[in-house]
Amino acid sequence: DIYYWECKGYTPLFPRILGHEASGIVESVGEGVNDLKPGDHVLPIFTGECKECRHCLSEESNNMCELLRINCDRGVMLADGKTRFSINGKPIYHFVGTSTFSQYTVVHVGQVAKISPTAPLDKVCPISCGICTGFGATVNVAKPKKGQTVAVFGLGAVGLAAAEGARVCGASRIIAVDVNPRRFEEAKRFGITEFVNPKDYDKPVQEVIVEMTGG
Repeated sequence: DIYYWECKGYTPLFPRILGHEASGIVESVGEGVNDLKPGDHVLPIFTGECKECRHCLSEESNNMCELLRINCDRGVMLADGKTRFSINGKPIYHFVGTSTFSQYTVVHVGQVAKISPTAPLDKVCPISCGICTGFGATVNVAKPKKGQTVAVFGLGAVGLAAAEGARVCGASRIIAVDVNPRRFEEAKRFGITEFVNPKDYDKPVQEVIVEMTGG
């Protein structure tokens, strides 16, 4: 969000409501929406799924929906090309189909995932981006086999989720690489077995890992 706020690498579009990670409660639904109802607890998802295109129906590329794949330049709704936000009659643009830095937002039905109403909304919001990104990258892309070794670079939300994915897959060694040693103890809860701080070595950290793992 900061990257786009600072207009790095894309055409500026203002005013707009940024934000791509959240949890919330459905306030109302539009015509033709049958999967959700007011009161449902949901996670907005900025890489949506129409569930009908060739990518959504594929096991390999279902995060590349032809209709709802991430588009950082689009600031309007797909149905009519208009915004749902405004102030004093002037439009405020959307961001990646979610615009979560707002008390209320309007999203395409394919960009929300229904969750259990018992899940604490203040705890599950990172699942809408950071957690599923790291976990999915391990489980669905890297696909480590039981007993293999995995190295995770960075112990932020995405890195910890990647480590959890490796643990679920049965990796025997999960090596964390981070410049903050205070993160190691907490990371053990996510399956991390070893910690490497690049600052402790006078050679590239990848060489350190190669030596640790016998190549």
